[in-house]
Amino acid sequence: MNQWQIGKITVTRILEMEMTGGTRFILPDATRDACKPIEWLKPHFMDAEGNLIMSIHALVIDTGERRIVVDTCIGNDKQRPIANWSNLQTTFLDDLKLAGYPRESIDTVLCTHLHVDHVGWNTMLVEGHWLPTFPNARYLMAEKEWHHWEGVDDDPLNASLIDDSIRPIFEAGLMELVDWEHEVCEGVRLKPTPGHTPGHVSVHIESEGHRAIITGDLIHHPCQMTRTDWCSSADYNRAQALATRETLLEDCADKPVLVIGTHFATPTAGHIKRSEDAGYWLDVCTPYSR
Repeated sequence: MNQWQIGKITVTRILEMEMTGGTRFILPDATRDACKPIEWLKPHFMDAEGNLIMSIHALVIDTGERRIVVDTCIGNDKQRPIANWSNLQTTFLDDLKLAGYPRESIDTVLCTHLHVDHVGWNTMLVEGHWLPTFPNARYLMAEKEWHHWEGVDDDPLNASLIDDSIRPIFEAGLMELVDWEHEVCEGVRLKPTPGHTPGHVSVHIESEGHRAIITGDLIHHPCQMTRTDWCSSADYNRAQALATRETLLEDCADKPVLVIGTHFATPTAGHIKRSEDAGYWLDVCTPYSR
């Protein structure tokens, strides 16, 4: 379990899965031949053959008074058209508990956006019914994001995830739609980062003069720092996603801002550096483990 300290706030990664290769469906421009010249990606984010390494994980923000889960991965028992994501049986909840965060202790759940790999553990299957995984939490969602997806019925994947991972939260009275610049609590706030989806947000953390950003999917993989023009096939508005990504990189480059990638493989976080001949790159920050 990897952790980072931002002032008094602790961020803990809970891994659901990490995979090498098979990423062309999400980053079609990131072929092995195109990636191999980006040497700084090795060994953490790319193997010697040019296959990208990615992760699906949740992040727990612990302020000492609040326990906030950011993005809830794919989840168990969910039927999905992506074979490797369908009907999972992982140890996610056990790992969360082992990290010191039993599901009943979580008071807030944030989803940066409503894609299948960010909402799955919102719910769990109990005797044939989808029930909130975190029964004592308020689930916060950017109102702008929900209104985009509300009532979707032309995409079977999105319709199914709303039925099994979103609507049960509304039905349980635990959902709270918020402004996409919402301050969750002291030191934790949402920041609009649209493009991947219309209401996509990132999570900004600040404590005792230290800063961190949880990216969501405004950057899927660190290769997009050097090749900012490589857009995701899942981007709702590629031009806007590109502009949002470049703004983040410019704002954070060569500054003491810890960038924690929602899909970045181990070690997952680092500081953005500017290179005259190679765009931007990530100077990885080794987390401490427990």
